[in-house]
This record gives sequence, structure tokens and C-alpha cells, in this order.
Amino acid sequence: MWFKNLSVFRLTEAFTLSPEELEQKLEPLSFRPCGPHEEFTFGWTAPLGKGAQQLIHSTDGFMMLCVKKEERVLPSSVVNELVQEKISEKEEQQARKLSKKERTEIKDELIFDLLPRAFTFSRKIYAYIDPKGGWVIVDAASAKSAEDLLSLLRKSLGSLPAVPLNTLEKPTATMTQWLLNNSAPDDITIEDECELRSPEEAGGIIRCKRHDLALPEIKNHLDTGKEVIKLAVSWADRIAFIIDENLAIKRLRFLDLIQDQVADIETGDEAAQFDVDFSIMSAELANFLPRLIELFGGENKA
Repeated sequence: MWFKNLSVFRLTEAFTLSPEELEQKLEPLSFRPCGPHEEFTFGWTAPLGKGAQQLIHSTDGFMMLCVKKEERVLPSSVVNELVQEKISEKEEQQARKLSKKERTEIKDELIFDLLPRAFTFSRKIYAYIDPKGGWVIVDAASAKSAEDLLSLLRKSLGSLPAVPLNTLEKPTATMTQWLLNNSAPDDITIEDECELRSPEEAGGIIRCKRHDLALPEIKNHLDTGKEVIKLAVSWADRIAFIIDENLAIKRLRFLDLIQDQVADIETGDEAAQFDVDFSIMSAELANFLPRLIELFGGENKA
């Protein structure tokens, strides 16, 4: 289980629940499939999957959890076409234009009728809690997906004092200086991808991929006031990723030094491999996150 994205939240109070206590808190909101007239359901499921029952997978003090969302698929184009047909039919029968309320009622009734026949699809969002480090880390590419998981966790626990990671220096300013002055720290290697944006409202955006970011053309954009809002980097030859202006990490990759550790450990089954992967990944990120904060001037706890 290797995370590909990191949305990082700081626990502002100590997390004291044991894995067993946390599991008990999650159980009432366990996942269940969509009912015939439900557009979606959202609940906790076993991280390990494939017949596993435990809602918490605990390794070395880190607690992995997983939320599953199942949705019924009703293509909007199909719904809109059928709604328009029914509206036209009623307007012709009654020789008048239907009101907005009547149109909405027709759409709601149609969706209610179609939902039981709609296909479903599901997706999972993984996260883990690091009580010692004081983190909740969500493998989510979007802020909304991360917040959906946090919201369900707050609902399960009653409250969860967790806030998005915040640093004293603006990530855009720091990353801009790295490129502008070729001044990245020794353990940070600038890779070949970035996104630049003009600071004014609705400013222009430049996206560069597979590009030498040390070339003069990049510096020219920075000299005219553009800021770095996304940057591909690697850290200490251990992990590579893209970091954005909100300190969200995308396209995370664990490099050969880490993968060699995994290869050196023989496992007998999928559960054991999951445990090894989680153990190595969580330990690596526990080392990396304090350094990430240092890179941007320290943590802003205000």
C-alpha cells in the first residue's frame, strides 16, 4: 500500500485512542452498498480488503483506515434529454409553460425512477493517523476528497482537532527562489516539471513538462513576476513528488533506496506484504514531514 498523494493535516491535540478503541468508533459508520434509491453511500471499510474485517490496520503505532464511496451512475446527458421530453409532453398537453418548480419536480421524479436501474461504481480513499508525530495523512489528489474523509472521521469520533499543514513561509515564494537563484537545499533536487502563474487576478499560467528548469526562458518568466505554484522535486534520493502552493503532494514515488528495502524482506502472503509496505512507507514519511516543514521556514501554529 503505497500512497500516491499526500494531503497532510496537523493534529492540534494528542490522539490517544488505541487501534481497538478507534475501530469501535468507526464501526457504526461502516460502509454499506447503495440502496435502490440512494445516489451514493460513504463509509469505513477494511484497508486490507479481500475479505478482511478489521477497519484499522495498525503497524508500529501508525493506524491505517479506509473509506469507501459507492455511487449510482446517471449520465446527465441522458437525464436532461428524458426530462426535456417529459416537460415538452406536459406543456403540450396543458398548453402552457411549466414553472421552474414543476420542472424540478419532474426531474426529481425521473431520477427517483431511474436510480434503481443505474449502474454503481465505487472508489476508496486511504489515510493513516500518526499519533506520535501528530499527523493525519490522506492519500487524496483533491482537497475535497481529503476533507470528505476527515468529515466522516470527525463524525465517527465526535470531533477531530486537525488542521491543514501550514508553514511560516509561503510555498510559492520559497519555490520561486529555488528556481530563480538556483538555491534549492542540498537534499532537494529540482526535476523537470513546474507550473508558473502571474500573481495578478486571472493571471497567466505556464506549464512545463520534461523541461530543463535551469534554462534562461524559465528565469525570464520569473523575472517578469511569475511565481512557482507547482514544482517537481526529489528528496535525498528517497522520494520524488510534485508539491503545490498549498503544500499538497502529488504523484508521490518511493525511489530505489526505499524499494530495495522492500525487496530485501520476504513475505508469505498479501497481508504480510501490506504490513511491510505500510511500515516502511509510514516510517519514511515520518522522517520526511519534519524536513518538509523546515524547507518552508517552520510550522505556523498561529
